[in-house]
Amino acid sequence: MDCVPVLEEPLKKVLGGNTAKVMADHLGLHTVGDLLHHYPRRYAERGELTRLSDLPLDEHVTVVAQVADARVLKFNGGRGQRLEVTITDGSGRLQLVFFGKGVHKPRTQLVPGTRAMFAGKVTVFNHKRQLAHPEFKTLGANSGADAVEAFANQLLPLYPACKQMESWQIQQAVDTVLGPAGAEDAVLADLVDPLPEALRAGRGLATLPEALRGIHRPRTKADIAAARDRLKWDEAFVLQVALARRRRADAQLPAAPRRPVQDGLLDAFDARLPFTLTDGQRRVSEQIFADLATEHPMHRLLQGEVGSGKTMVALRAMLGVVDAGGQAAMLAPTEVLAQQHHRSITEMMGELAEGGMLGGAEQGTKVVLLTGSMGAAARRQALLDLVTGEAGIVIGTHALIEDKVQFHDLGLVVVDEQHRFGVEQRDALRSKGKQPPHLLVMTATPIPRTVAMTVFGDLETSVLDQLPAGRSPIASHVVPAKDKPHFLARAWERVREEVAGGHQAYVVCPRIGDEEDQAKAAKEKTAEDEAEKRPPLAVLDVAEQLAKGPLRDLRVEVLHGRMQPEAKDEVMRRFAAGAVDVLVATTVIEVGVNVPNATAMVIMDADRFGVSQLHQLRGRVGRGSAPGLCLLVTEMPEAAPARTRLGAVAATLDGFELSRIDLEQRREGDVLGQAQSGVRSSLRVLAVIDDEEVIAAAREEATAVVAADPELNGYPELRTALDALLDEEREEFLDKG
Repeated sequence: MDCVPVLEEPLKKVLGGNTAKVMADHLGLHTVGDLLHHYPRRYAERGELTRLSDLPLDEHVTVVAQVADARVLKFNGGRGQRLEVTITDGSGRLQLVFFGKGVHKPRTQLVPGTRAMFAGKVTVFNHKRQLAHPEFKTLGANSGADAVEAFANQLLPLYPACKQMESWQIQQAVDTVLGPAGAEDAVLADLVDPLPEALRAGRGLATLPEALRGIHRPRTKADIAAARDRLKWDEAFVLQVALARRRRADAQLPAAPRRPVQDGLLDAFDARLPFTLTDGQRRVSEQIFADLATEHPMHRLLQGEVGSGKTMVALRAMLGVVDAGGQAAMLAPTEVLAQQHHRSITEMMGELAEGGMLGGAEQGTKVVLLTGSMGAAARRQALLDLVTGEAGIVIGTHALIEDKVQFHDLGLVVVDEQHRFGVEQRDALRSKGKQPPHLLVMTATPIPRTVAMTVFGDLETSVLDQLPAGRSPIASHVVPAKDKPHFLARAWERVREEVAGGHQAYVVCPRIGDEEDQAKAAKEKTAEDEAEKRPPLAVLDVAEQLAKGPLRDLRVEVLHGRMQPEAKDEVMRRFAAGAVDVLVATTVIEVGVNVPNATAMVIMDADRFGVSQLHQLRGRVGRGSAPGLCLLVTEMPEAAPARTRLGAVAATLDGFELSRIDLEQRREGDVLGQAQSGVRSSLRVLAVIDDEEVIAAAREEATAVVAADPELNGYPELRTALDALLDEEREEFLDKG
């Protein structure tokens, strides 16, 4: 029997239209294969009651517990009724509540002593946790010691579920697809196995049918472990083969070697530096210059902590390329950052940035800025400087990507804060070279080694882990505004103290608060939002309140993304010059903004930002000789996960440690970059944070397979699996990455 069609069979055909529609709409499952690769998150033993004391708020959960009591209560003058059921598991108690017509079935089935599986969202009512209208399935009583033991020891798969489709319903669907116990082989017999047999046997891994049977219908915990080990390898190996093929294809491309000349622009720049480079900057520069000297395009990821001196390393690489007769382009995610880079680079270069101009250095070049909001005359001149080669360096935003932008000889593309760009944008800029230019991708978001091997597996990685001399420590504290309002009052006092000491401060808010913002918020607001929480704090509101209240008589100004570019630039200039005491801003200041005199930052509604974003924002202070202070303001209760996250940020300045925490919290996300590739997560059992050994070993095996057989002619099953993983969108994503 040809089994591939079985796996490709639409769920609609097997499960019926309604179930299939819910699975497609809410879980992204369309075929039998999709469902079989929707693995249980964990397993409950019927004898082992899930701890009710550990239930997380606002999350969908499945629990196994026993009914302690059940009572029907009347309300509305006797016209309405609700059923309250208390369940227990020994560690805690939880209340279930059913209203109206939904009372009848649970009333008859959930009698005291009944054991059942319950699924729903944990909420709080009258200071008690509860499940309202949970789905449930009774676990019938068995007689006889053997039957009870068999029942108690059975492993119940608990699947990643959603409000519309609970875990036990997914289990029923899997049972329907696999057929009766013992009959699974009919469905799983001819699965296409992506792992080469020699690799599978050599590493003692289960076959694919054994693994799928073991993950969905385990008899023992050893079955689950063996299944997960095998399925992790599938995911790691297929992904690493894709990346190895990408690296190999890149290595075949031609590129012009770009070697700096002696006594040229780079040497002149180094001679005027008022400080010495750190050992890390020297080491990474050597790696980059070695790549630039080859006849194939460099593909290098430069990661370094906020303030580790990445821009200096990138600038030296750009100057080396200009020395070699080429041009370099730096792509920045925002106009504020592009202007900041342009200003700091021209200041660092001095007369060397005035090539061809009166007073410019003989071996200098022109450094131009190109953004979407420039005036027509300035834009025309910048375009002319690029196409003639007059400008050796251009710094710009997405405006660099437009068709009318042409280069004389583009040799190097530097992408700053790469996670802000879609791969299509990077690719559009790279396509402007006569042949593929070298590529340097920079990020201040530290990336654990395993993620670098998966997300950026087609890039060589350099790490700057040393801060330049003169950077100061940053103290971080969580300010619980709701529990302890006097803490917030003290935060504003601290800001006043910093300003009184001759320093400046940032206040960061999640949104702008202008008319466009309010209209958008009103449009997106749902009834649930109304009941749940207030809207995020806004720059314009907070600035006004501060200027009239705790920070009155200080010079308070605002900065956000919808201001006119000239106005934004003017505010940043004034802030940098010390003419503004407190800048109330959105995350537009998140990257690249460098004002050494700014020592304090207050982040409002800090729980609404991610870990990496908070770390990036915090990096804006402590950039000079005075110590920095970062205050994370939140109204979240102490037990909330978001509050724990803030505590972690406050506890360490180690970006790599924070990136691990961030990744652990987002582990359901798509490691291939869901936002960029537009497809579902490809990693289901592989945890990039925990499975470093598997990923590293898979990378080695994949590299060897691709080196020996680049077209994978000897591995037809692996090719099929690659096609399944790399549907067109994701293939394109890897190609362009």
